[in-house]
Amino acid sequence: MPSLDDLKKRIKSVKSTQKITKAMKMVAAAKLRKAQESAEKGRPYSQKMHNIILNLTKTISDPENAPKLLVGTGQNKTHLCVVLTADRGLCGGFNSNICKLAKTNFRKIIGEGKNLKIITVGTKGLDQIKREYDKHIVKRFSFKDRKQISFNEAEIIGKEIIDLFNKNEFDICTLFYNNFKNVITQIPQAQQIIPTEQSISDVEDRINSSYEFEPEEDEILEDLLPKNITTQVFKAFLENAASEQGSRMTAMDNATRNAGDLVDKLTINYNRSRQASITKELIEIISGAESL
Repeated sequence: MPSLDDLKKRIKSVKSTQKITKAMKMVAAAKLRKAQESAEKGRPYSQKMHNIILNLTKTISDPENAPKLLVGTGQNKTHLCVVLTADRGLCGGFNSNICKLAKTNFRKIIGEGKNLKIITVGTKGLDQIKREYDKHIVKRFSFKDRKQISFNEAEIIGKEIIDLFNKNEFDICTLFYNNFKNVITQIPQAQQIIPTEQSISDVEDRINSSYEFEPEEDEILEDLLPKNITTQVFKAFLENAASEQGSRMTAMDNATRNAGDLVDKLTINYNRSRQASITKELIEIISGAESL
């Protein structure tokens, strides 16, 4: 059984930890508001750009000569997976959930006999992925020294993806990140960006929308497609930033409450031990007095 001095030190240590987790929760809450606003403002822009590109595709008369960034290489042999995670921990299951979804896709790709290439963005994702898939990692990025991710960082990732595609290094590219829903819920996403993926809602939007383009569609696509890749990467960064702060806020709130519960239990044990010690001393004094 620990001594009174050990219990006292343990209580003091847990209380110090509780102060740290409470402060981290407050910092995450302050950052979350700004990150959430940025993510919500970025969604309409990225979605509208995606819809414009889809509308441009229906005006292309010769699909075989269409830009490869739009229609792909026509093959499905090599997959490039871009896994975007955080450079910092203490944010619950934020990084693990992204890596879990990515690994599920990795196993599927390898199981089908296709080639797998991975780009990791963030040290936490790299730490989890390199244990099993180190030989498949072709590029590693970390922006730990940046206080806030900007469009410049997204351009770096986008340029790397486009360069690899132009060198015929892959056929399909997929982004893995967390989509922010609320403080408690962040949903892991796998978004195909090369070739451009079309959903049912995208097709409906194309039917219900009409655009007139100036200059020609091919000329617009040549400039717009690389920007769309960077925009989708930047959107993933914004969603990740909000998800990370929301997950950290929830994790630190749980840690603060758990620390409080632990302090209560340790305090009860300390009081019981102290009472038992006092009772023992009183018994010894009384027994000594009676023996005289």
